[in-house]
Amino acid sequence: MTPEAIRLCLAELEPRGWDSVPEPPDGERPLTPAAVLIPLVTHGEGLAAIFTERTAHLHDHAGQVSFPGGRHEDSDDSAVATALREADEEIGLCPAAVEVVGCLDAHDTSSGFSVVPVVGFVTPPYSLTLDNFEVAEAFEVPLSFLFDPANKRREQAFWRGEMRSYDIFDEYDGHMVWGVTARIVTRLQDVLLST
Repeated sequence: MTPEAIRLCLAELEPRGWDSVPEPPDGERPLTPAAVLIPLVTHGEGLAAIFTERTAHLHDHAGQVSFPGGRHEDSDDSAVATALREADEEIGLCPAAVEVVGCLDAHDTSSGFSVVPVVGFVTPPYSLTLDNFEVAEAFEVPLSFLFDPANKRREQAFWRGEMRSYDIFDEYDGHMVWGVTARIVTRLQDVLLST
């Protein structure tokens, strides 16, 4: 899929954002608004996504592979602003180096977040400066690998008293994408390949 086809596809979406998250039942905390950036790097041989591996000492999602992103702050005027700010803080990806082309539906997580994925293009060469407190590594995975059904499976695990299913991708260059990040990748694939 070409960058132009992705631009056209995402331009037609009307994603569900934070404002459409239903109020929680009495006594339950509302979901915390958050956003992630899906940075798609345009290479001659195809597109790749930039992921991060979180440091092992973090309280939330330690050691997991994720997209750069985090909680919405009052100073952010949109999900796009949140995603770009967080990518700048976590991996030093300058907002001016990202061409934002659209958003996907918000993903509500069992850990209490409503995460809006923001899709943007990054043209190489690009420069990253990692926040070593939060990010152990940043790396690319080709979309051709992520979108190949042979590289993804569904697994189950017992979590918080119940059996849950989750997507998991085969290891790529020593890294494994699973959980919410894998759901976001699957949603991106569904959106892009349904047109």
